[in-house]
Amino acid sequence: MSSGFLWLAATTGLLSLLTPCVFPMVPVTIAYFSTPQDRERGGVRKALLFGLGIVGTFTVLGLALAAVFGAAGLNRFAADPWVNMTLAALFLLFATNLFGWLELRLPWRVVNAVDRSAREAPQGSSVGALLMGATFTLTSVTCTAPFVGTLLVLASQGSWAMPVVGMIVYSTAFALPFVALALAPRLVSRLPRSGQWIQALRVLIGILEVGAAIKFVSNADLVLAWGVFTRPVVLFFWTSLAIGAAAYLGRDLRTKVARHEMRLTGIIPVVIALLLAAWLGSGLRGRPLRQIEAFLPPSTPVATLVSGGGTVPTWLLNDYDGALKTARTSGKLVFVDFTGYTCTNCRWMEANIFSRPDVGAELGQFVLARLYTDGEGAIYERQQAFQEQTFGTVALPLYAVVDADGKVRLTFTGLTRDPAEFIAFLKRARA
Repeated sequence: MSSGFLWLAATTGLLSLLTPCVFPMVPVTIAYFSTPQDRERGGVRKALLFGLGIVGTFTVLGLALAAVFGAAGLNRFAADPWVNMTLAALFLLFATNLFGWLELRLPWRVVNAVDRSAREAPQGSSVGALLMGATFTLTSVTCTAPFVGTLLVLASQGSWAMPVVGMIVYSTAFALPFVALALAPRLVSRLPRSGQWIQALRVLIGILEVGAAIKFVSNADLVLAWGVFTRPVVLFFWTSLAIGAAAYLGRDLRTKVARHEMRLTGIIPVVIALLLAAWLGSGLRGRPLRQIEAFLPPSTPVATLVSGGGTVPTWLLNDYDGALKTARTSGKLVFVDFTGYTCTNCRWMEANIFSRPDVGAELGQFVLARLYTDGEGAIYERQQAFQEQTFGTVALPLYAVVDADGKVRLTFTGLTRDPAEFIAFLKRARA
């Protein structure tokens, strides 16, 4: 489990705090923990239990996912085109809510029932604080669901523990500020008040969710081999969204200039959005965008990654037996890349490590085989079963060097940001 995934989970949890669904729960939280009984005794315990209620509710999602699908099924779940299309539809639905075009609410009977149970619990009861945490989670779900869905899909890289750990880290980061408010209700006076900024934030998050929807559609495109939502197409949409964000943020600039009301705080967000659009647009000309390549479709179409496909180095796609046969005639070892259509760490390695000339020179010493394990069909199930039986894991990415008889020489699991480390692995495998 990479530190990058844990950092992403924590960052996603903190980002969820900026969503408009969270602010209505601030006064409710303060009122609940501002009773004389809480100030006299048990306040710390109840605040911690409140946080535990939030963490527990979110973590149940991770446990359910791990229990239903298991380690081997998580990869196929993340790559399932209909799962990705459903997530894309959810993102678009929540975006329309944030744009103010559609109002989404949970059935208030459910929320009120949980809230009533929390408030009617006996004084000092642990159940009341736990249920209050669950109520908080339910009332914020219309804004947090897209973040949670994204994190769960990113967690689906072959380990049953990743969804659970991801939800624990996410929900802990999400809960900490409210635990602090529960411990010290007076801190609420320092929070920013609602205003135009909250509406702007709603729209910007909605734009982000449209961008995420496009990413999930591109995942389905990869698996179903449509060839429509390619890297340039996704970048075009993302660039357009960034320009749209700049236009929205700068919609009142002319009026404010005429009234001499212009402030630097109103200009900076517009400039940032335009710089982002220019940076994303530079990728349309083929420039690598190394920071986000993991979330983009591969620059080289999967269908061309076959022997004689014109790529350097040349890969054999989903043909392990063919790779062994080539190794016998060439006298080379086989480098096997176990990868996935929706594996973000795999895309990152391909864009930032495999693309380097020094790494490419080392890879050229091997027969190269790329085996996808998360697609739809018997071949992908066989390749995943082969990975699990031979290497004891279905985690992606997994890199293995085998000889012409299939005997394992060395393996490398996961992502590295150090090209020298990966080159050293390749050299050790050939030694």
